[in-house]
Amino acid sequence: MDSPHGAAVKAENFGLKGPRGWAFRGIALDAAPGSLIAVEGPSGSGRTCLLLALTGRMKPSEGHAEIGRHRLPKKMAAVRRIAALGPVPGVNDLDQSLTVAEQLREGALLQRHYGAPIRSLLRPRAERRAAASARIEAALEAAGLDLATLPKAERTTVRDLERLESVRLSVAIALLGSPRLLALDDLDLKLSDTERTEVWALLRSIAARGTTVLAVCSEAPADAVVLRTGPKADDGAPDPDTDAEPDPDAEKDTGAEDGTDHGSDTDNDTGNDTGNDDTKGADDALAEAGRA
Repeated sequence: MDSPHGAAVKAENFGLKGPRGWAFRGIALDAAPGSLIAVEGPSGSGRTCLLLALTGRMKPSEGHAEIGRHRLPKKMAAVRRIAALGPVPGVNDLDQSLTVAEQLREGALLQRHYGAPIRSLLRPRAERRAAASARIEAALEAAGLDLATLPKAERTTVRDLERLESVRLSVAIALLGSPRLLALDDLDLKLSDTERTEVWALLRSIAARGTTVLAVCSEAPADAVVLRTGPKADDGAPDPDTDAEPDPDAEKDTGAEDGTDHGSDTDNDTGNDTGNDDTKGADDALAEAGRA
């Protein structure tokens, strides 16, 4: 049963196939609301496609999943409304030319426009601004980002942020809409061991508050619910020691970014072509998700 904030995440025989083969296959999961879920595997093993499928951004090819009682693939739009993306390279990159304050205001504006009840738009402008400011402050606190510690405080440009600061900013923007599921990709990319410890502590704190967290990483912490992706066996069958069949090369249409329903839930890809390029299909999939 779901908590007031978090969403239970369940999957059975969950798989996604693209023109070059299976991105992942045979995924099984049963995680309670407020869980810390780690998708562990080498780069190019379908981790990002799995993350986007579980958040309603890519349509699976077989099996099903339930996110907060919304069943995939039928309820992709409903899942998108409760699942927010933190940093996902190639899909929702921060605008490097904006200041931190501008990026936060833009995030709050988009959240209000697409995710807030219509009646909230009828409130006086001063009241709306105060509400947005309060949401931003709460999100920054939850993400552990103190603007006063940045080189130019809130006027620091995004391009001048350290990697860990950038992750915290992305998380803060994702939390503006109070999602029930928070998803992050390449969590430990370009982070030192100390910074990885810090970011996992951050995600534990978010999960402890009730929000379910789904994070792609190369090495999962011991206390996480772990999904593993990896290469297939030589005979072409899924490797029994992994949760997903290999070819990460899957192109998928998606619906929308957080809280936005721009497309129908009937988008899908088909095809049986195989290829030796371990990254092109995944890159194409991310490009499609970004355009959506």
